[in-house]
Amino acid sequence: MSDGHGSTPDTPPGWASNQPPPYGDAPGSPWTAPGSGPGAPPPPPPQPPQQPYGGQAPYGQPPPPGSGPYGPPPHGFPPPHGFPPPPAMRPGIIPLRPLGLGDILDGAIKLIRSNPKTILGLSAIVAALGAIPVAIGEAVMLGDLGAGLDDPAVLADSQDIGFLAQYGGTLISFAVQFVAVTLLTGVLTRILGRAVFGGKMTVGEAWKLTRDRVPTLFGLVAIVLLAMLLPMAVVVLVIVGLGTAGADFGALFLVGALAMLGFIAYALFVTTRLALAPSVAVLERRGVVDSLRRSWNLVGGGFWRTLGILLLTQLITALVALVLSFPFSIMAIVAGMIGQGSTGSQIVTAILIAVGGTVSAMITYPFQAGVNGLLYADRRMRAEAFDLVLQTAAIEQQRQGWVHASADDLWDPSITPAGPGRYDQTGQGAPWRDS
Repeated sequence: MSDGHGSTPDTPPGWASNQPPPYGDAPGSPWTAPGSGPGAPPPPPPQPPQQPYGGQAPYGQPPPPGSGPYGPPPHGFPPPHGFPPPPAMRPGIIPLRPLGLGDILDGAIKLIRSNPKTILGLSAIVAALGAIPVAIGEAVMLGDLGAGLDDPAVLADSQDIGFLAQYGGTLISFAVQFVAVTLLTGVLTRILGRAVFGGKMTVGEAWKLTRDRVPTLFGLVAIVLLAMLLPMAVVVLVIVGLGTAGADFGALFLVGALAMLGFIAYALFVTTRLALAPSVAVLERRGVVDSLRRSWNLVGGGFWRTLGILLLTQLITALVALVLSFPFSIMAIVAGMIGQGSTGSQIVTAILIAVGGTVSAMITYPFQAGVNGLLYADRRMRAEAFDLVLQTAAIEQQRQGWVHASADDLWDPSITPAGPGRYDQTGQGAPWRDS
C-alpha cells in the first residue's frame, strides 16, 4: 500500500486514516498521543485535589499540611469545635455576652476606674456618714479602757457607759447606712447602666435619673429586712419558751443549733433570690412588688451560681476592708490606750477609726453595687438573650461616635427594640435611632 512516495505504516486499530496531528502541530506519527512527540511542550502540572465541604480530607487520605484537623471552615459557618470564638464587643466595662466570674469582678473594678471622681466621691460621703457614729462609740470605749489601766475602779464605773456608747453608735450607724447606702446603690446602678456602653454620667445627672426610684428602693430594703427579722424573732421566741418551760441545756442547745442552721439557709435563699431587685427597680423602673417578682424569676435559673458569686463578693470585700482599715485601727487603739481617756486622745482615736472605716467602705460599697448590677445584666443575657440587644445598640453608638442618654432606655424590657433606625412594636422609635 504505497502512493509512490514511500510506504505508509498501517493505521492502528481504532484510529481514523486522517488522524489530526498532535497538539501544537509537532511532527510525529499521526497516532502519537498529544504532547508525547518530540518537541512537544510538557504537559501542564496536575491540579491539586479540591477540598471537600468544610475542608476535610477524603476518607483514607491525610489532611493537607497546615490545615488543622478539619481545615478552614466554609464562609458563613461558625468555626468547628476546637477553634476559639471571635472576641465579643466591649464598648464599656464588660464584654457584651454572658459573663463569667472574672468578667463580673473585673467589670466591678472597671466601674470604679471609669468614673472615679463621681463614684469614689459619693461612696466616701456615704461611708463617712456611717463610720462617724461607730468611731465615736469606739473612741469612748477605748478611752475607758485606757483610763482603767491605772485605776480599775474607773473602768468598773464606766463599763455601762462604754457599752452603751459602743452599741449605741453601732445602732445609729445602721440607721444612717439604711438611708445612705440605699441611695448610693440606686445612683451607682444608674451609672453602671451607662458604663456598660462606655458612657459616663455626672452626679447631678445620676441623681436626677434616680430620685424618683428612692421610695421603691426604701420599700425593697424594708421588705427584705422584715423578711429576715420575722423568722429570727420566731427562733428567739422558741428558744425562750423552751427555757421558760424548764428544758435542759442539751435540748436548748440542739433546738437552737437547728433553728440557727435553718435560719441561715432561709436567709441565704431569700436574699439571693431578691438580690437583683434594686437593679430592676432602678434600670427597669418597676415598683416594689414587680421588682421583687422580677428578681425572683431572673435568679431562678442560676441560683447556685448567683449565691456563690455573692458569697465570694462578701469574702473579698471583708478582706479588703480589713486590710485597708487595719493600720488605722492599730493607731486608734494605741492612741486610745496611751491617752487614758483624755479628750484629745478620744478625738484622735475617733478620727482614726472614722478615716479607716471611710477608706475601706468607699472601695467596698461601689464594688458590691457593681457586682450586683452586673449579675443582673448577666442573668438577663443568659435568660433573655439581652446581649443581642446590647450589641445592636453598641454598633449604632460606635457608628455615631457617642453614647446617647437614650441608651438607658434599653434596660427597660417594655421597650422592644427593632434595630437601628427602625421602630418597635409600639410604634415608638428605638432608643438608638438616628436623630
